[in-house]
Amino acid sequence: MARWPHFAYSAALYVLAPLIIRRVWREQVPTYSRGQRLGVGLKLGDSADVPTLWLHCASVGEVRAARPLVEALLERYADHRLLLTTMTATGADQVRALTNDLPKTLASRLEHRFIPLDFPGSARRFVARVRPGLAIMFETELWPNLLRACQRHAVPVAVVNGRLSPRAFERYRRIKPLMHEALANVSWLAAKSDADAERFAALGMPAGRIAVVGSLKFEVTPDDAALEVGERLRADIAADAGTVPGMRPVWVAGSTRDGEEAALLEAHATLRKRYPQALLVLVPRHPQRFDAVAEECQAAGLVTARRSRQEPLTAATAVYLGDTLGELGALYAAGDVAFVGGSLVPLGGQNVVEPASLGRLVLTGPSLENFSDVAEPLQAAGALKQVVDAGALADALINAFDNPVEAHRRGYAGQRVVAQQRGALERTLAGLGRLLAFSARPSG
Repeated sequence: MARWPHFAYSAALYVLAPLIIRRVWREQVPTYSRGQRLGVGLKLGDSADVPTLWLHCASVGEVRAARPLVEALLERYADHRLLLTTMTATGADQVRALTNDLPKTLASRLEHRFIPLDFPGSARRFVARVRPGLAIMFETELWPNLLRACQRHAVPVAVVNGRLSPRAFERYRRIKPLMHEALANVSWLAAKSDADAERFAALGMPAGRIAVVGSLKFEVTPDDAALEVGERLRADIAADAGTVPGMRPVWVAGSTRDGEEAALLEAHATLRKRYPQALLVLVPRHPQRFDAVAEECQAAGLVTARRSRQEPLTAATAVYLGDTLGELGALYAAGDVAFVGGSLVPLGGQNVVEPASLGRLVLTGPSLENFSDVAEPLQAAGALKQVVDAGALADALINAFDNPVEAHRRGYAGQRVVAQQRGALERTLAGLGRLLAFSARPSG
C-alpha cells in the first residue's frame, strides 16, 4: 500500500506544529499535561509488571458514555490496570469524577493521562512507554500515527461504539487514502449501527473486521447516588417554594452550548407567564462558560442561583445554574422534563439516553445527527420530541406541564426503550476478549 498519505499527514503536522502546540498549551490548564502531550511523563502506577488496557475517550460526553465499559473492564480484568486518556481538561475532570464514584478496589486500577499529540515521535514514545495489551478507541478517535505506532508494537486496536455521522463521513471521505491507511491498523471495529458500519467500510475498513453490536449509550443505568442527590434536590426545590415535590414545574437543560442559552431563557420566560413558579435547571457543557451564562441569566431579568456557590433556592428563583462537574445525571433526576443541548445549534446534539433512562420526557433541537441511532427508537416511542426554536420549546414545555400524566407516560416509555436496547456492552466485551486472548498467545 502506498504510504504517501501518511507521510503527507505527518509533514503537515510538523509544519503546523507551532500553531497546534500553542493552542493546546493555551487550552490545557494543568502544566503537567504538557509533557504527556509529547509522549513523556507517563509513569503508570507502582509496578511495571501490571498489564495495561488503554481506553481513549475524547472528552466529557465520551467518558460519560464509556462508564459502563470502564466498570466492566475493571471488573472483568482484575489483574490489569486501565489507562483512560482524554483530549481535554474537562474530560480529565470527568475521569476524576468517575474515579471518585467507583469502589476503591476498582478506582485504584484506573489511571488518567492526556493523549499525546499525533506527531510520529510523540505517538511512538507513548505506545512504547505504556505497552498496552489492547488499545480501545471510543467512537471516532482515529489518530493515524497512534494507530500506526500500535501496529508497529503489535498492539491490537479496537474501535468501540464506532460511529460516523453523514457529516463526519463526508469530511473523512475527502482524505480517504489517509483514512484507508489508518483503518488498516484497526483489528476490530464494533459499530453502533448498520449505517455506521457501511460508512466505515466505504472508507476502507475491511468488512470482515466490522461487527454491528449496537450503541453503548443504551447501557447507561441510573446511578443510585445520583438518584439520591436528585431526589434530595427535588425536595429542596419544593420546600423552598412552599410546595410539595412535583408541584413546582421544573425542567432541566443539560449540556447546553454557546448560542443556545438565549433561546432557552426566552422559552423559560414564556413558560413562567403560565407557571410563575417554574424553575429552569441550566447546565452548560463547558465550565469555562459558567460565569458568562450566569451573567446572561441575570441580564434576562431572571433570578439565578448558582449550585457551585451553594446559593439558596427560593420561590423567586427562576434559574438554578448547575455550574459543577459530574452531576448532570443528578440534576436531570431533579426535574420533570429534560432538554438536551447541542441541538438548537448545528452541533449534532448530545446524549439523549441519560435523561430517558431516568424516565424523563426528552426535548431536543433539530440537530441530532450525531445521536440519530439512539434518538430514533425514543422518537418512535413518543419519548423524545424535537423543537425548532424557542417558541416551539415553550409550547412543548407548557403542553408537558399542562398534561403531567401524559408527560410521565411518555417518559416511562423512553425508560422501557433504553432497557430493551441494552446488550451492546456484552457483545463489545466478547469482541475485546477475543482480541486479548489472541494477542496473549505465544508467538511461533
